[in-house]
Parts: sequence; C-alpha cells; structure tokens
Amino acid sequence: MGLRGKRVLITSGPTREYLDPIRFLTNASSGRMGAALARAALKRGARVTVVSGPCEAELPKNASVVQVVTGLEMLRAALKAAKSADVIIAAAAVSDWRAASPAKKKIKRSSSSLRLTLKPNPDIIKAVARRRRPGQVIVGFALETHDRLAHASAKMKAKDLDLIVANGPAALGSDRGAATLLLRGGWKRDLSTASKDALAAAILGAVEDLA
Repeated sequence: MGLRGKRVLITSGPTREYLDPIRFLTNASSGRMGAALARAALKRGARVTVVSGPCEAELPKNASVVQVVTGLEMLRAALKAAKSADVIIAAAAVSDWRAASPAKKKIKRSSSSLRLTLKPNPDIIKAVARRRRPGQVIVGFALETHDRLAHASAKMKAKDLDLIVANGPAALGSDRGAATLLLRGGWKRDLSTASKDALAAAILGAVEDLA
C-alpha cells in the first residue's frame, strides 16, 4: 500500500538540554535526515507533520512543523501528533540526559572542578509505541558507534518497532550517509552511501510495504 493520504509524523533534529540559561547539552544532528524524510513522504502524497528540535535543515513548506527545544517538549508534541498518525518515524537525535536541576543563573568560571548531576530523558519512540493504535507503523533509528546491527536489533525488539534504521556517527551533520534497514522477522537491507534524499526514498519505500 502507498502513503497517499496517510498521516506521517516525523521527529527530527537534536534537542537542547540546558545546564544554565546559556549552556546546554546537545549533539551534532543537523536535521537533514528528517527533512529528507519529510520531502519523500510529501512526494508520495502523505500529510506530513514534523516535530523538530533546533537545527539548520530547512523543512518543506507543505509540512506541518512543530518546533521544540528539549526532549520533554518533543515527547509532549510527539505523543499529541501520534494520536492521529498512520506512520511514525523517529529520526530525531534526542539527548539521552538532561540536568537534574538546571541553574537559574549562568554558572561562572571557577578554578574548581564542576560536577553535574544528569537524569535520563524519556524514550520518546518507546512511549509512542506503548500507545500505538492497530495498523500504525512505527520506525526508529539506531545511531551506534559499534556492534551496530546487534544494538539496532535489540532496540527494535525492546521498543516494539516495525522497522529500524541502523547507522553510524558519520551520518551526523552530513548530506550523505549509509544505513542498514532491519525489519521484524529478520529482514535486512543494506543501503550504501548515498544522499540523504536517496536514503529517505529507500526508507519510505520499505515503510510503504508496511503501511
């Protein structure tokens, strides 16, 4: 089945987890993969919503965009949009950790060491999958530095995903990338290095077989 007329939700970009009013934890995600997925879904006739953290990638004008900053904000926006979505693709690089007690004022430089207490952010795609409706297709990403396929396969099972995209840190901030698609039941497809638009088209092609 195709995606024409389907509602597709995509999370995209990084989050920022503030330590004080000036400094924050984040990562090198540019949001380009999420933007490419949004373009690919629109080309297939889908109605697209993107929940995006702060990023440099330009999102398509025909997509409905919800701008967020923190992981908690992305969780709330994703859960709301997921209620009406047919396909959910979690391409965002959400910070795993946030400050337990962000400082209300700028932390001043000191000659002493600074210790930070961090607590885990919620697992957004896992929270979405727990609330899935019958027929919803849920896709995750696994960016790993080692044992990529083993970690991706474990994530897919633990988070109850239909499809997971396994890639590496070279994909962050780049216009190009390579990935492996893993599907329930052991199906696997390697995607060689290509533009993110080409990767997005391949990912959406696999999603169409599930939607």
